[in-house]
Amino acid sequence: MIFYMFALGIEMDPLVLFKRPTRYAQIAYAGTLSTFLIACFTTPFLSYFRPLNKLDFTLSLSTLLSGTASPVLTRLITSFKIGKSDIGKLLIAGGMHSDFLCSLIISIGFIIIPMDMYCLGSSKVDRIDIGKMVATSLSLLAQVLFAAFVSPLFLNWVNNENPEGKPLKGSHLVLSIAFMVLICGMSPWYYYNPILSAFMAGICLPREGRLSKWVITKINYVLTTIFFPIFFLWMGYAADFKKFEGALVGTWVRLVSLVVIAIGSKVAGVVIYGAMVGVNWHESVAIGLLFSIKGHFHIYLAVKVMRCGASTSTGIVMIIAIFFSVVHAPAVVAQIIQRAKKRVPTHRMALQLLDPMRELRILMCVHGPHNVPSSLNLMEITTGTTDPGILIYVTDMIELTPEIAATIEEVEGADTLIVKDRGVVEMRDKITAMFNAYVEEESEGVTIRRTLAIATFTNMAQDITTLAEDLMIALIIVPFHKTQRPSGVLEGGDSGFRYVNRKILRNAPCSVGILVDRGFGTIEKISKLSVSIQVAVIFIGGRDDREALAYASRVSKHTGVKLTVIRFLVDNSSETSIFASHRVPSAKEEEEIRLDDEYFAQFYEKQVVGGRISYMEKHLANSAETFSTLRSFEGQYSLIIIGRGGGVNSILTKGMNDWEQCPELGPIGDVLSGPEFSMSISVLIIQQHRLKGEIDGLDEDFSIM
Repeated sequence: MIFYMFALGIEMDPLVLFKRPTRYAQIAYAGTLSTFLIACFTTPFLSYFRPLNKLDFTLSLSTLLSGTASPVLTRLITSFKIGKSDIGKLLIAGGMHSDFLCSLIISIGFIIIPMDMYCLGSSKVDRIDIGKMVATSLSLLAQVLFAAFVSPLFLNWVNNENPEGKPLKGSHLVLSIAFMVLICGMSPWYYYNPILSAFMAGICLPREGRLSKWVITKINYVLTTIFFPIFFLWMGYAADFKKFEGALVGTWVRLVSLVVIAIGSKVAGVVIYGAMVGVNWHESVAIGLLFSIKGHFHIYLAVKVMRCGASTSTGIVMIIAIFFSVVHAPAVVAQIIQRAKKRVPTHRMALQLLDPMRELRILMCVHGPHNVPSSLNLMEITTGTTDPGILIYVTDMIELTPEIAATIEEVEGADTLIVKDRGVVEMRDKITAMFNAYVEEESEGVTIRRTLAIATFTNMAQDITTLAEDLMIALIIVPFHKTQRPSGVLEGGDSGFRYVNRKILRNAPCSVGILVDRGFGTIEKISKLSVSIQVAVIFIGGRDDREALAYASRVSKHTGVKLTVIRFLVDNSSETSIFASHRVPSAKEEEEIRLDDEYFAQFYEKQVVGGRISYMEKHLANSAETFSTLRSFEGQYSLIIIGRGGGVNSILTKGMNDWEQCPELGPIGDVLSGPEFSMSISVLIIQQHRLKGEIDGLDEDFSIM
């Protein structure tokens, strides 16, 4: 418990007591105060303790019931991926405030009410020993001041002597551990509880710095692997159910009362204050239920109380009550997610359905510096208007090898990794420099952020889709697994990246684009003053083609792009189309045709009629004519945007699947990227977000309050 409370103290910020309470703190304090008051007026009548020291134990029990186990609550919130939502932030911050305040009150109250004295079983104990209380207060104050003023100087010196990337020096490590043991181990000299002493010392240590993070990491490892299994074994051993007085009505009254006080009082306080500040009562109830969570320290004290004037039956009642304070938490979080999902449309991650006034979020994946020029040009033409602009998350796709894995370090307190492999660091620095140079020159309307997807090819797609979900990405753009040689031929490429691309297409939470670079990256600068490149979008039909058209509408706003929309229509006068027309289309196909006509009519009226976008129709009879038409585009366009296919069984692409080399590109994309096709036309193949029923989870960044 000394380890546990020391780590808890390091993660607390004592300066919050000297600041104006935030909204999070106010809600937490409201629940804490209501629970404390109700517990103080209720628990004395339930005979939890012997009459001798009832006041002391009542105050202590009321404080414990008022607190929140912030480590348990934080772990629950992060595991359910709502930590970045408004209610998730409130719960984490409010839980920390409540836990810190109650732990601090218990630590200070121990000076006045030293519970260890009552645990000795003496029937006559001096109520207040003024001399000992003053001596303990002064000693604790000296310890706190020493830790507060000396520890920053010492730890900063150790951090400066041991910069990131180098192993900690053994002598400095030994001195640091000895220093922490010193400031935590003074308590036996002045009759103070060592567990609370460790907490008081922990809150005085600086939270930032390499050494503090290292200590928290190691302590959490010890707690998880050694302490918690032994702790729960000890708890089970102490809770002897043979001594549980289940036959007595009073036992169940005390159990129910304790649960009602711990949970009901907290909910009541939060609901009342929530009504005052305008929080919906549904959310207030959920917040109160989650603030009532108790944890390891509460269980520890419940077991200890069996030796401090309470019966084993009472201790078991407390442990069961603590269990009931936690068991409802997953259901409450699930209810929060369910309510949020009703407010947030589940099919918003398609470009076709996005608000044009909303910032476009793109996850731009690159394999290395060779993908950067084409990515920059694609960013440039996608910017459109500077308001609202686009937010680009540039993600390095790096295969995790044993050599790279040996250089990875995990940052404590955040789901981030630091890769110290020299080759990876140099590559990432080079990519970052290239994107930063672009932003410095063309920063208007574009925001760049860097992310990393380092995993084996088996897990990389999952990392990318999870990242896209967490960041609420609307479009993932990945490079084609093949790269073009100087001769113009696409080389074989890396089959691992091809596997990743295909898996992303199956599982992405948003639309996906695959960029086949065949000279698009060689365009040095796309002018914003005059037309410098020709771009075409091919529309045949289906959801993916509609998505490609939606993306093209953003590209058309760039003054340096001349966009041409080419619609492939079936030539009804040909024998092939007459024969095909006798087939009765299914209801799904009729619905797709209707959606195609409606969306294209809207696009034509908004975009083409104004004259900025050129429009062309091609009446074709079969896939052979489609292929020859595509061949005629040679030398006309720098980039062609096409939908992957969308499952539309069109006569114009029928049979193309028979000679597909890369099915992930769709029939048209595969032809345009084929070795016998143009060596200078790049292709962007877009697949619209596939919504597979009700989504399982929810993005972290959402609002419910």
